[in-house]
Amino acid sequence: MKAMTYSQYGGTEVLELSERPTPKVGPGAVLIRVKAAGVNPVDWKIMSGGLDAIMDVNFPVTPGWDVAGVVEAVGFDTPEFEVGDEVYAYGRRDTLQGGTFAELVALPAALVAHKPATLSWEQAAALPLTGLTAQRTLDILGVSAGHTLLIHNGSGSVGRSAIQLAANAGVRVIATGSLSNHARLRELGAEAIEYGPGLVERVRALSPEGVDAVADFAGNVLEDTLALLKSGGRHASIADWSVSAHGGQYVWVRPSAEELERLSFLIEVGTLTVDVAQTFPMQDLAQAFTANMSGHGSGKIVMTEFTL
Repeated sequence: MKAMTYSQYGGTEVLELSERPTPKVGPGAVLIRVKAAGVNPVDWKIMSGGLDAIMDVNFPVTPGWDVAGVVEAVGFDTPEFEVGDEVYAYGRRDTLQGGTFAELVALPAALVAHKPATLSWEQAAALPLTGLTAQRTLDILGVSAGHTLLIHNGSGSVGRSAIQLAANAGVRVIATGSLSNHARLRELGAEAIEYGPGLVERVRALSPEGVDAVADFAGNVLEDTLALLKSGGRHASIADWSVSAHGGQYVWVRPSAEELERLSFLIEVGTLTVDVAQTFPMQDLAQAFTANMSGHGSGKIVMTEFTL
């Protein structure tokens, strides 16, 4: 099969189009023909060696953790799926090797959910990691109707999901983002404000007593978070390990089909949407990574099938 791989850590220059063996399908696993695969910052951070201290690697690595596709084969004892099922998944595993930027990927059934019919392949591939991260963060924060939540980087893909999940639960959401994204943030259910110097004053102009919870999807905002958090409030971050030393919690989401089904339900009832900013054919992964590194998109970047 065709796959995008790298054989050493580095930048986009280490990516290459390769021929790799078709993955084996063990008991309780499914083989998925990839229709689309979402790009996340962790993909290129891992490629640079950023998680080498905590994750084993077997080179060559096919990167990618998000996938949407069609079940091509099932292993023994996999009653959840049949060949031809349309599925999606956050496919992170403990060892870096066989990822989703390929024609085929094999994943444990426990990570795979049936794709909501209302999502396109591109939207389905864009949701798993960011949606699960947003959901996990809000579960940790314990926000509910009547609470006020500040989201740093509401215009990022995790932030956009979190806004919708929180607003759907009756939470008042204040979200930071660039001016060009404010209209979309308001459509999703947030009160939009600019990030950067003066943030504390801007938030207090909307919520003079501070906020009940803070979700940090940006990093480098701990001082502002602590200045705005009410006594007894909670905060969590996906971008700043140091929050645990200040009463917060660092979030690293686990793959789970069961948790993904929670998002599927919200998709199906129309309370959660997915924004896709750009698509690239799979062989243009280096170009997609470069675009993702800019950090200024209006939704997820998604890889589609090889066109070679």
